[in-house]
Amino acid sequence: MIQDMTPGTEEQLKKEMTTAYLGIDPTADSLHIGHLVGVMMLRHFQRSGHKPIALIGGATGMIGDPSGKSQERVLIDEPRLRHNQECIKKQLEKFLDFNSKAENAAELVNNYDWMKDFTFLDFIRNVGKLITVNYMMSKDSVKRRFTGENGADGMSFTEFSYQLLQGYDFVYLNSHKNCKLQLGGADQWGNITTGTEMIRKVTGNEAFALTCPLITKADGKKFGKTESGNVWLDKRYTSPYKFYQFWLNVSDEDAEKYIKIFTSLPHEEIDALIKEQKEAPHLRPLQKRLAKEITIMVHSEEDYNAAVEASNILFGNATSDALKKLDEETLLSVFEGVPQFEVSLEEIKQGVKVAELFTEKAAIFPSKGELRKLVQGGGVSVNKEKLADFDTTIDSASLLNNKYILVQKGKKNYFLLICK
Repeated sequence: MIQDMTPGTEEQLKKEMTTAYLGIDPTADSLHIGHLVGVMMLRHFQRSGHKPIALIGGATGMIGDPSGKSQERVLIDEPRLRHNQECIKKQLEKFLDFNSKAENAAELVNNYDWMKDFTFLDFIRNVGKLITVNYMMSKDSVKRRFTGENGADGMSFTEFSYQLLQGYDFVYLNSHKNCKLQLGGADQWGNITTGTEMIRKVTGNEAFALTCPLITKADGKKFGKTESGNVWLDKRYTSPYKFYQFWLNVSDEDAEKYIKIFTSLPHEEIDALIKEQKEAPHLRPLQKRLAKEITIMVHSEEDYNAAVEASNILFGNATSDALKKLDEETLLSVFEGVPQFEVSLEEIKQGVKVAELFTEKAAIFPSKGELRKLVQGGGVSVNKEKLADFDTTIDSASLLNNKYILVQKGKKNYFLLICK
């Protein structure tokens, strides 16, 4: 989990309880799994007896960090920032202990609180003079934007000043919270070392930097993105079922890497799982354990069990009872991509013969003859129950969530009827 650290960092951590902080961009009201590496670092620090600070970048979020970006960010206002901060804190409470009476209880701070009263003149006089333009220009994140690399479109003065703001955060926390270490992703190295340099000039205090690698997938693609966008920690944006499926479907190579980063399992247990995976890769023990640990940590055991049950509906021998328990959102997530047909809710309430419903109202079967043959062979199920009789009538008692009927043809072909 470690990419770079400044000399003396390890010695400092062995010497005493050390306060370390990680900056989190508050441009959304949920973290996504790209944030999790840094959050897991804070979690490890607290579990090792050090004090973690999560810094919400309220002020810096209003400007936008140029690191790894080729375009300027959209700026957000204060009410939105405060709302996002509250939501992010609730998510962080699942990883960090903010309420403990212990000396190393986690803290949440927002740099907007100390930056909002800074006048422009005070800032350029007291902070701007600490770092030369030559030093700022030497940082990779700035250089890339100035040279137009990867289609970058230059950089405004607003963004150019970003590393001064982030550097000042470290100065402030070092002075007010005795914070000696800043954590971040590998792309933050330039911003973090600007902070250590400013502290050296302002107070001469010791300050350290530690970065973790940016996580990629085995195929080199960006980690944490799916075709539908980010994998969020908030269930409003990514359902627990989809969240669980994301981890369950990572490659063997990625699962071996991720289980070391995103869980708190001991080495011996991880080694045993890796061995098990090599002996029986088709059973996917690494992916299953990774998906379990992280779904419980981010959501709950109840959400994990529901996700497993939902997966069994599609890939296992789940019962109709399990299907009936699914809420609408999970049902639609599980059967996303299966052929769907709209049918009349009024007609279903009055009762419709299977033969008519599955051939005329919804073209699941090309003919009544084929439907009859499959029913007789036990190859048709409605809501996970085998259809015993070709003359069965379907009515509102068959509706899932008062709206859906699931039809299964053979083992793997699903169809969803939506009754409107």
